[in-house]
Amino acid sequence: MPKHLPLSLLLLRIGIFIVFLFWTLDKFVNPDHTAGVFSKFYAMEDLGNTLIYVMGSLQMVLILLFVVGLFKVWTYGIVLLFHSVSTLATFGLYLKPFDNLLFFAAWPMLAACIALFLLRDWDTFTLGKTAKPLQSF
Repeated sequence: MPKHLPLSLLLLRIGIFIVFLFWTLDKFVNPDHTAGVFSKFYAMEDLGNTLIYVMGSLQMVLILLFVVGLFKVWTYGIVLLFHSVSTLATFGLYLKPFDNLLFFAAWPMLAACIALFLLRDWDTFTLGKTAKPLQSF
């Protein structure tokens, strides 16, 4: 294993966690914003604050398990799925790139989520079990 791979994967995990943390906190601090996002990008109307708080609570549990590296297949996979869906749901905004430059930050983060998921067995700075990494893909 390359010497700095575990540290690199830890840094990817922490970076992804920071973004998800603020998306999660937004559900509690500004549930109307979350409702607007779900309405605009996912065609989900009238979620209500209670449902948004439940979603935020479940997401908080997920990202805490993710950041400490527990249940890697599931937590890394669900984070990847959530970010994939959010990146693709905003696809129309990429068609007007200079009006929506900040949305392009989703693509490198998606690449980081994919890399972390694919390299999860080498992500050893975790509280989770460390599986013996495969010798090749």
